[in-house]
Amino acid sequence: MVVFAGQGDARRSMALLWRSGEPGETRPGPKPGLSVDTIVNAAIEVADAEGMAALSMRRVGERLGRTGMALYTYVPNKGELVDLMYDRALAELPAEYDVSAGWRPAVASWAEHTLAFYLRHPWVLQVSQARPVLGPNEFAMLESVVAILRVTGLRPRRLRGLVALLFDFVRGAATTISDSRLAPSATGVSDEEWWRARSHLLEEVAPGFAERYPMVTWIESEDDEPVEGETFAVGLTVLLDGIEAAVKAG
Repeated sequence: MVVFAGQGDARRSMALLWRSGEPGETRPGPKPGLSVDTIVNAAIEVADAEGMAALSMRRVGERLGRTGMALYTYVPNKGELVDLMYDRALAELPAEYDVSAGWRPAVASWAEHTLAFYLRHPWVLQVSQARPVLGPNEFAMLESVVAILRVTGLRPRRLRGLVALLFDFVRGAATTISDSRLAPSATGVSDEEWWRARSHLLEEVAPGFAERYPMVTWIESEDDEPVEGETFAVGLTVLLDGIEAAVKAG
């Protein structure tokens, strides 16, 4: 399931993201029983607990003890709600990193924090990066990593590519880990059971597999249990090595 940001009214969505004229802010009389923040927090709780597919204005209303219709005064549609959820969740990430020990450990910390964030909120991975939300916390997230990499001395055009590569790497790793965690409960079959059943069948239906695919067989020859996050750690090291080489090359 892929969700594209910016599906709601552009002006209304941007005003809500940047808190320009939030409903209920200047109304006379009693304070309203709901707020944009309350609704967004409840929506994040729904998505965290039940996934993006379960998200609806009605479901969020139920969590708040209200009808779905009661939310529309504050958040016009689900499209605007997704934008607000995404940007609100990003506020959990650090706004800046210490570069006194150099850019490399700072980027590693950024990547590890971002991976942990995605795994806390796997629904965020379903919000496509093709169109950014353009909210304050999304910009703060970008600001933090650019601030780290600026100390390398690389020019903006080169850095843009490196930043995009870092985001793609971390999101990709997070997606794989998240899917692996979800698979047993979603299918009712553990990873061990799944592989055991298919490895035996592969021997049956593909005789001579090792001769046909010698490189695949070789790379899998060390039969040790994979550790979650190991591939991420290896990939991050290689990626940082690449950035370091780019810095040295100027």
